[in-house]
Amino acid sequence: MYDQVAQNRRRSVLLVAGFFLFTALTAIAISYGFGFGLPGIIIAVVVAAVSAFVGYWKSDRVALAVSRAQPADETTYARYHNLVEGLCIASGLPKPRLYIVDDPAPNAFATGRDPNHAAVAVTTGLLQTMNRVELEGVLAHELSHIKNYDILVSTLAVVMLGVIALLADVALRYSFFFSPRRRKDSDGIGLVLAVVGVLLAIIGPVIAKLMQLAITRRRESLADLSAVEMTRYPPGLISALQKLEAAPSVVRSGSRATAHMWIEDPMPQTKEEGKMSRLNRMFNTHPPIAERIAALREL
Repeated sequence: MYDQVAQNRRRSVLLVAGFFLFTALTAIAISYGFGFGLPGIIIAVVVAAVSAFVGYWKSDRVALAVSRAQPADETTYARYHNLVEGLCIASGLPKPRLYIVDDPAPNAFATGRDPNHAAVAVTTGLLQTMNRVELEGVLAHELSHIKNYDILVSTLAVVMLGVIALLADVALRYSFFFSPRRRKDSDGIGLVLAVVGVLLAIIGPVIAKLMQLAITRRRESLADLSAVEMTRYPPGLISALQKLEAAPSVVRSGSRATAHMWIEDPMPQTKEEGKMSRLNRMFNTHPPIAERIAALREL
């Protein structure tokens, strides 16, 4: 488990570097291919650098804002604060900022760049659905994401998907309404780079999503095990997961960009829950809850 945590930290650094490089190369190819010249390339590099900077320093605020999370009042949500404080003392973690998402679906997520700059958000539905032991299991799961340094990668993925999707939209709109500017090399390297840029913009969101899936599935299982180590009571998290599996999980403020952050995928999984359910199942960011429960029962 501790080797996995160390690997998570290394992967976080690699993800930041890879995000900057992929975004810069895509933007440069589009800029050069469509004849924007050196100024366009400089702007592309600046955009990539600013995106990486914002992704590292401000991505938690972006994720909380997208999810419509509000600070949890200590008096109104005393049980929530007390459970987190107890778990943090037991695990040696600083207490994260606590937030509430006003939604009847039971769900929760953690965000931030490290344990000293972290936040946990839960839905009102989770607080109403879970008893004390079950809620402790869910909160331990989210705190495990913080302790295992999962939150930086998960939160960066939100910004990464957004930037790459924006690049894809700009490139496709430009290629539809305009053709590459005529240049001496328009039938050579310029045209090739234009095509490469558009292709990168098209497949970029898919690549980012696949990275998101690979990262999230492994870390969800690790967080389950870490949560049990933190609470010393597997039945609490098992019971919580059973309730999550039985209850509607669709969160109104959930999106595909933030789906990997929640303890259960917040996007519609059946026709009854909403549109695009088949596509959501294809790109489900979490291992099946039944598998997670089975793994915990073997402990």
